[in-house]
Amino acid sequence: MRIQNNIMAMNAHRALGNNNNATSKSLEKLSSGFKINRAGDDAAGLAISEKMRSQIKGLETAQANANDGISLVQTAEGALTEVHSMLNRMTELATKSANGTMQNEVDRDAIQSEFKSLSSEIDRISKGTNFNGINLIDGSIAADVKLTAAASGTAKTNGFSAQVSGMADGAKVTFAAVAGTGADSKVTAAWAGGNLTITINSAAGAATGAASKITQEQIKTAVGAATGTAPDNKSDISVKIGSDITFTAASVAAADIGNVTAKDDSLDLQVGDTADDFQKVSVGISDMGAEGLGISNVDLSTQAGAAEAIGVIKNAINTVSTNRANLGAVQNRLEHTVNNLGVTTENITAAESRIRDVDMAKEMMTFTKNNILSQAAQSMLAQANQQPQGVLQLLR
Repeated sequence: MRIQNNIMAMNAHRALGNNNNATSKSLEKLSSGFKINRAGDDAAGLAISEKMRSQIKGLETAQANANDGISLVQTAEGALTEVHSMLNRMTELATKSANGTMQNEVDRDAIQSEFKSLSSEIDRISKGTNFNGINLIDGSIAADVKLTAAASGTAKTNGFSAQVSGMADGAKVTFAAVAGTGADSKVTAAWAGGNLTITINSAAGAATGAASKITQEQIKTAVGAATGTAPDNKSDISVKIGSDITFTAASVAAADIGNVTAKDDSLDLQVGDTADDFQKVSVGISDMGAEGLGISNVDLSTQAGAAEAIGVIKNAINTVSTNRANLGAVQNRLEHTVNNLGVTTENITAAESRIRDVDMAKEMMTFTKNNILSQAAQSMLAQANQQPQGVLQLLR
């Protein structure tokens, strides 16, 4: 028998320490609710779960971003609802003024006065509609660029503006006029180096003072049939003129009417947890002011002006309709995005929970076991400490 080293007590003490440590860890897990409280609990599991936590936070924020985007779109679309209503009223006024029963000095002046008032209100709504300080329908977040042309001489009688969409940043759209023959103006287009040139035949053979008109349909047809090497997204590119271009001169010198360098100012909504382009949704709204819609120079004070204005206003209505339809499509897309983000967040959270969260029932079983073992080890340590006292029997 030896008394210098009580091996049984040392063994019981070691077991008691291990059981106490295990009990302590079980208490920590039960009190925190986490299976992994420090890297030492599960190094690989901690690394994986932290990456998942980061993704979950990004997805939750992206979901909030998408909902903010829906609110922005609804704000813009609500304003365009009133613009539509006013344009419909303008159509009534133009149609009424085009009727031969109206008197220029009395009736048409009153009609023109109301038209101007509505036009001013459209401008006010265009400039005043904003979301969180961001102007929405004045062209500030347009996916296209507006061109105000300045032809030399008297090539045109009405304002000429164009909106270009779908072109790459830095690409140039040039409008050029050339002298030609024939009573009707013709439009052709050509691509070169990613730039587009739209050439207008000014009908040099037309009688002096005769009007030749370029319509939106002619521009659209010319762009669609443009020669040269077009960009891959040719079908997405459009050039819209604010109103028909009317030439009154017998000819126009070969010179640029105007040009613009394409720049996309559309608003990007971050709807994903990475910086990839496919995690963004772009919102672009053209200038919905009177000038942007091509109605700033409309004159209903004469029967001829009113007749011409009917088509101009209907073009403006179509422009607003197109923008509202685009906004509706974006809203529907964002709503689906929100739903998808919600499902993805839920599933990734479930995966992270399986790695990080503790199973309370299972851990309670482990705690009970460790607690009993600790009590048993403590009791056995007391018994082991009593064993060396047997030596005293030999000393009697």
